Amino acid sequence: MTARGHAVKLVAVIDDDESVRSALVPALRSVGLDAFGFDSAESFMRFGRLPEVGCVIADLKMPGMSGLELQEKLRRDGYPIPIVFMSAHSVPEARSQAMAAGAVAFLDKPFDDTFLLEMVRKLIER
Repeated sequence: MTARGHAVKLVAVIDDDESVRSALVPALRSVGLDAFGFDSAESFMRFGRLPEVGCVIADLKMPGMSGLELQEKLRRDGYPIPIVFMSAHSVPEARSQAMAAGAVAFLDKPFDDTFLLEMVRKLIER
């Protein structure tokens, strides 16, 4: 809880690439955000604190459930969590599909960490 009594919203970084998680999670924490890393969409879905998650940063292509499949599952399960997608292999159709389904942004790797951190902070503060 914050000093004003509002619940602190968590940020989930979901990417099968350890180097992405190990860069983003500490960066998010360095600006005061409570961030957790997950190596798959499935491991994120088993996270016992989904109602507390205020933003998801997810890779588009992962083994198992893709980022787009995760987006659909969250919607179906009643978790309207803002999602920022990132991808090293941007496919225009996937970008269009993600944005049409409600993604707040789609970033091509590599991207500007400062831009991402500011965007996530604004999403969490909403």
